[in-house]
Amino acid sequence: MTIQGKEHFWHRLPQPFFALAPMADVTDVAFRSIIAKYSKTGEQCGGPDIFWTEFVSADGLMSAGREVLQNDLRYSEKERPIVAQLFGSNPETMEGAARLCTELGFDGIDINMGCPDRSIEKQGAGAAMIKNPEQAKEIIQSAQRGGGGLPVSVKTRLGYNTDELEEWLPVLLETGVSAVTIHARTRKEMSKVPARFERIKRAVEIRDALNSNVLIIANGDVTDVADAQKKAEETGCDGVMLGRAIFGNPWLFRNVDAFRNSPEQAKRFEGYIPSVKEKLTVMTEHTELFEKLLGDVKNFAIMKKHYKAYVEGFDGAKELRMRLMEAENSKEVRGIIDGFLSNNACKV
Repeated sequence: MTIQGKEHFWHRLPQPFFALAPMADVTDVAFRSIIAKYSKTGEQCGGPDIFWTEFVSADGLMSAGREVLQNDLRYSEKERPIVAQLFGSNPETMEGAARLCTELGFDGIDINMGCPDRSIEKQGAGAAMIKNPEQAKEIIQSAQRGGGGLPVSVKTRLGYNTDELEEWLPVLLETGVSAVTIHARTRKEMSKVPARFERIKRAVEIRDALNSNVLIIANGDVTDVADAQKKAEETGCDGVMLGRAIFGNPWLFRNVDAFRNSPEQAKRFEGYIPSVKEKLTVMTEHTELFEKLLGDVKNFAIMKKHYKAYVEGFDGAKELRMRLMEAENSKEVRGIIDGFLSNNACKV
């Protein structure tokens, strides 16, 4: 299957495919590198089928401060296919930012039309795009022009204040985007209600009725790969995006190929379960990589949200977390972890 006369990575993916969600100050280059290392293990045995960057302002990328923002677009070759996610409401800067993504070697461009952050919405971007379909189409077309043939996709929601899927999705489909990721809630609902996956099934029906080849990706409340597979089967969607499940678990996508290809293994698939020692060792590695790659542009406190996820469910976890929250650099973190492992060698 081709798009705009050219075959893209989207249509070479397994079905269903599993994607890593873009999350600001979470899925940065350091964490994605750790995920690639411990989920893919350097082989074609698993890992997310697609990586997304954090979202980046198209306006910012076209401003004098672009050099700092481009740190959010750093990636390694182990992360391919890698999609750059942009947000913005200015067609000119969106076109320029998409052109930059092409120059940087990305495999695709995604436009965020679902973020509920008020500062983003004040710019007319993120979920605010749902309220302005004509502008949304113009932004997509600008990215397509700037992308020079790179596939453009969109991440969005069911609607803004109410569920507008029947009206909103066809607008996106007619632009010729490669894929639409749908967070199965409205902007108003945020994450206060369970994701409604029956609406993902409806999205697939709408797509099929319009004879579109746009891929539909489900998003929201997916707990693990087995849950993602189940939701794909129930809805008929082409792929599933996992977000919060990755916290503290860079092994989330490990061995998904074996899971996907073996019905028997799928029935008993529980994912990889690391030991406490392994989790803490990888957490320390993650911290050191963050400091090495991003220490001069991002606040070290960003790492502390990861500590809450890595350090739980074992004896002494609460006390260890409290100590880690006081750490100011990777050297202190390594000292704290080395001390804990030394004192609890027989337990971890």
